[in-house]
Amino acid sequence: MGLRFGLLGTGHWAAETQAAALTAHPGAELVGVWGRAPEKAAQVAERYGARAYADLDALLADVDAVAVALPPDVQAELALRAARAGKHLLLDKPIALSTDAADAVVAEVGARGLASMVFFTNRFSDGIDAFVRESAEQGGWQGVRATLFASIFQPGNPYGASPWRKEKGGLWDVGPHVLSVVLPVLGPVEAVAAMAGPSDTVHLLTRHRGGAVGTFSVTLDAPEKAQGFEVVLFGEAGRAQVPNGDKSAVEAFQVAIDRLIAQVEGAPGDPLDVRFGREVVAVLEAAETALREGRTVDVPRAAG
Repeated sequence: MGLRFGLLGTGHWAAETQAAALTAHPGAELVGVWGRAPEKAAQVAERYGARAYADLDALLADVDAVAVALPPDVQAELALRAARAGKHLLLDKPIALSTDAADAVVAEVGARGLASMVFFTNRFSDGIDAFVRESAEQGGWQGVRATLFASIFQPGNPYGASPWRKEKGGLWDVGPHVLSVVLPVLGPVEAVAAMAGPSDTVHLLTRHRGGAVGTFSVTLDAPEKAQGFEVVLFGEAGRAQVPNGDKSAVEAFQVAIDRLIAQVEGAPGDPLDVRFGREVVAVLEAAETALREGRTVDVPRAAG
């Protein structure tokens, strides 16, 4: 038997990525599924040979870890509840919609010595992971230009009806993907400014510890011909573009499972744990304030 997981969530991402990856992983066992809609939990559980739970506490009592595929504000609340029950966490990005909520999860995970991972999809592709590590070791970067123009509001897109994505937009949904690649290379963000543009774009300007400056543009409603993902570093060595991902979402999630299991078995904390997830949330929250108030906003450092 592998690490026993409970899946919290019943939507497309939960069913097609997380449940599929957990079921196929040789070191994991999908024990049960819980969701806010019991009938959907039953459908997902039946599809993958697991048990549907109406009582979240009952599920937590039967597992070692939880994988969460829920809106960020709901995820933060349930992740804290799971951590208080002593369960390891495999969370989706962003881990919360406020730094305070993220800090609470980080504190509980640390106090109980739990393993944690945050699933930034592209960071679990071998080529991108190697690029990030090698670029961070090389140093000498002065800045980055990053663009992630997605479009989810077309007919048939499984994410287009998501209420939290409609409310929070590309800043909170695809912004974490870009930050997950850039922050390990340029370092923590100290201050951020933001401006809104056409097609619900958000344009960020970030100042990183050490002096590097980043420019970011993100949206979930890009025109068809403008869609794309590009991150280009520049500095003393010239220009370097982040490569494309080399794994499917299911394959990438299985790598995240591997790395969570490694921590449970004694490996040191992972670079993509909840502490890093909190760092991303702090940047996004500051950017949202900067966008709303039209000023540069300092990014709060984590306590300790």
